Amino acid sequence: MADDIKQGGQQQSNSAQTFHIAKIYLKDASMEVPNAPKIFQAGEWAPEISVDLATEGQAIDNQTYEVVLRVTVTAKLKEMTAYLCEVHQSGIFQLSGFDAPTLNGLLGSYCPSILFPYAREAVSDLVAKAGFPQMLLGPVNFDALYAQRLQQAAAQQKQQQAGPSNSH
Repeated sequence: MADDIKQGGQQQSNSAQTFHIAKIYLKDASMEVPNAPKIFQAGEWAPEISVDLATEGQAIDNQTYEVVLRVTVTAKLKEMTAYLCEVHQSGIFQLSGFDAPTLNGLLGSYCPSILFPYAREAVSDLVAKAGFPQMLLGPVNFDALYAQRLQQAAAQQKQQQAGPSNSH
């Protein structure tokens, strides 16, 4: 980021940029154990684990945004689903003074990285309360995930623009 921003012929300092966490909360949580109680008698616990992450951000008002980090963990033991745990960890963030690309980066990467430790704790608690061994989610590089989403969106846009011209 530049140290100073020229706007309307006047210099505006980056001190006009504000980032404030107004609230962090668990918006939704779900724990399903579809094959209980037989899953607890299935023998050695060596499940296949899959983790799905998704983020979304929306404006609440002019400078206030809600960001939701959705974490879905599925554990399968052989052919049986042992559990399905889904957590929607949310936050309300007040952001001002950022240009659109920076704002989108904050909402798409930085805010989810703030929410992730809370989501990891919620998943761990739910899995343990369901009677399974502790589930600790590994670190996530939200910057890389955000960059990947931008690349996918750009490729989709390019494909859509190329599509009609190829059909003529």
